[in-house]
Amino acid sequence: MRIVLPALSLNEWTVLCLLAEQPAHGFALARQLEPTSDLGRIMTVRRPLVYRALDRVVGAGLAQPHLTEPGAAGPNRTRHRITSAGRAASSTWLSTPVAHVRDLRIEFLVKMRLNDRSGNDPSVLVRAQRAMLSKTLEQLSEANENADVVDQWRRQNAIAVSQFLADLDHQPTNLNS
Repeated sequence: MRIVLPALSLNEWTVLCLLAEQPAHGFALARQLEPTSDLGRIMTVRRPLVYRALDRVVGAGLAQPHLTEPGAAGPNRTRHRITSAGRAASSTWLSTPVAHVRDLRIEFLVKMRLNDRSGNDPSVLVRAQRAMLSKTLEQLSEANENADVVDQWRRQNAIAVSQFLADLDHQPTNLNS
């Protein structure tokens, strides 16, 4: 059975995948996306946007309020947990390669980190990613070296991405190092 992925932003997918790791309230989710955090090194999301993403995944039926607990120094906090539909969607999203070379910088790295944190084998995503972009990377890598600055950038980026994915595919991946 193929799961049709809902139209979510990268912030929303990330929040959903964090809820797949464990139930959490918005403040705890926001802390995991601060600049100095594990995921924040890749993608920083400010607290209001985390709460907006949480509201959207709840509204889509992918997560739900679980329990309310007293806040440490403020209002009560509502913990949310992922639903079975959310778990299926997050699992599918984590194994789906990105569509464009430009999306490797953030979305692909977020997926790699979340797969690693969840104990999933990231090589599945790496191989799917190489297959998805192989033709595009080959075409960009073979572009004229004397082209304008934009084409030069795209060519060099494609060469670097090809090498990066090949390296990931040929070694055990541990992004926490």
